[in-house]
Order: sequence, then C-alpha cells, then structure tokens
Amino acid sequence: MLRVAILDDYQNVARSLANWSQLGPDYEVTVFTENLSTEDAAAEALAEFDVLCLMRERMPLSASLIARLPKLKLVNVTGARVRVIDFDAATARGITVCHTFAGESRHATPELAWGLIIACARHIPDEHRHVREGQWQQTIGTTLGGKTLGLVGLGKLGSRMAAIGQAFEMNVIAWSQNLTDERAAEAGVRRVDKETLFSSADVVSLHLVLSERSRHTVSARELGLMKPGAILVNTSRGPLIDEEALVKALEERRIRAGLDVFDTEPLSADHPLRSAPNTVLSPHLGYVTEGAYERFYKDTVENILAWQAGEPVRVLAAPKSQEG
Repeated sequence: MLRVAILDDYQNVARSLANWSQLGPDYEVTVFTENLSTEDAAAEALAEFDVLCLMRERMPLSASLIARLPKLKLVNVTGARVRVIDFDAATARGITVCHTFAGESRHATPELAWGLIIACARHIPDEHRHVREGQWQQTIGTTLGGKTLGLVGLGKLGSRMAAIGQAFEMNVIAWSQNLTDERAAEAGVRRVDKETLFSSADVVSLHLVLSERSRHTVSARELGLMKPGAILVNTSRGPLIDEEALVKALEERRIRAGLDVFDTEPLSADHPLRSAPNTVLSPHLGYVTEGAYERFYKDTVENILAWQAGEPVRVLAAPKSQEG
C-alpha cells in the first residue's frame, strides 16, 4: 500500500476535481485541509507517506524536513516554478519531483489584480459592509479612466494588465530592471525609470518573479515617492514589498493597497495588515480558480501513474537512475 498526502487543500476540493480512483486499490489518499505550519508538525503528520502532493509553495520542503520523511519517494507540485523544494536533498534521497502545468494564471491573476484595484478605488468592501449594517454612502471613490497605471514587470502577466488598463483608457507606464523600450512598445506602453513610475502612477501593480534581486523592490523609499491616495497592488509575492514600511504607510493613510500575497502565509491572526486602514486583502487567490485546480489535480494523478509505471513525466528533479 502506497500512501498519498494531498497537502493544503484549503477548500477540500481535490477529491472532486480529479479521478483519484485511477490509482487503484494499492493507494490510500489522505487530504490535509489545514496548513502544517512548522517542520515538526509536517514531519510528524507525513512520516508514513510515500507520495506528497503540494499546492504551489504553501509548504516548504527543506532538506531537514526531507531527512525526517523516511518513506517519501515522489513529490508532486502544482506549477513548474518552485522555490521551496530542496531538489538536491530530494534527489540524493532517491525522490522524484514532478510538476503540473500552470493552469489559468495568465487570465486568473490579472483579473484578481483588477478586482483589487477597483475594490480599492471605489471602496467596495467598506461600502458592502456599510450596506449590510444599514448605512448608506460613507465614502467617495476615484475613477481609473485618464489616470496612470504603473506596472512593475511587463512579462506575461504584466502585459495582460497593460491591455486591460488600456481598455480603461488609462495611461500605462512600466519599469523593471531588464525592460527595454522595444519590449515596452510591443505592449503599447512607455518605459520609465523606477522613480518616475512610483512618483507619477495613480495605481502601481507588481508583476515580478521573487528573487534576491527583486526582494523589497518596493521599500520605504518607493512608498514615499507615491502620490497621496495612490493604490499599490501585489498579486505576485509578498516579499517584493518591505512589509514593515508598507504597514507604516497604510497606518499613516498615505496610500491605499490591494494585497493578495504576504511575507508569511497564511497571514497570522494578529498581523497588523489585518487591521490596517486603506487596505483590501485577499488570501492568495490569484491562481485559485476551478479550471486551474482541475488541471493541477488531473496532472497530479497522471504524474503518480506515470511514476508508478517507471516512466515519470513533467520531471523537475530525479535520481540519477531516472535521468535520461
């Protein structure tokens, strides 16, 4: 009997979105709907499992944790870009790591980003609460048409954001460390320097891959450059922003923010962002759509079957005996 753990299935939907019965009677599948937030908790809960199915980067798989999982043979992770697995430690232990296709992120994440932008601009969460409480029109919103959208990053998702911004008749500018005038022109936007973007944009939206180079791309300096009341949106990775500086700017009501990602997730119950003013929060929903999850879990079942047949697919890392 091989034991399979589906981790961080917060909505408890994994079983319904793929045909796990294809694995046959030799597999026992267990779903974990709560995050195993410490290495000790993960080691204790997962010690008897042969296969782990990770949801994106919700649970790190460090070398020290891998050493405490003696039966582990296969790891599946949704999406191909992964920063939280120690691949060297996995392959040294004879563990194969496979990924799934990315799903609907090209549309899903930008759509959520625009939801956060509009929610901030028109105070929708606050006014929803006011109506529920029997009140009426407590805030005054701002429009987007004619305003400036500043995109930090103009890759696949940033370009999608630019197109939607143009549909709102916004002036779209962009910056990243490697952005060229030619690439910006292809997306129909104007490349500017970092200081110009933060000082002139009415809305700043982040679309960068997290690395040591991009960590704290938005520091106290950039926050200080932003216009009073400007909106900062992050649907990429929390550490792109200096969180302490952001909390300070929000508590001083200098800017507004729509945040889907945080330094540590899930966000702790007493985190200051939970009570910060001028803020719309969502719990890392950028990729969380039915279509994406169906693809994630169907690919995961395929990965397990292919691995069991000795022909693993979508391999991120494998022991030397499996390398082609």
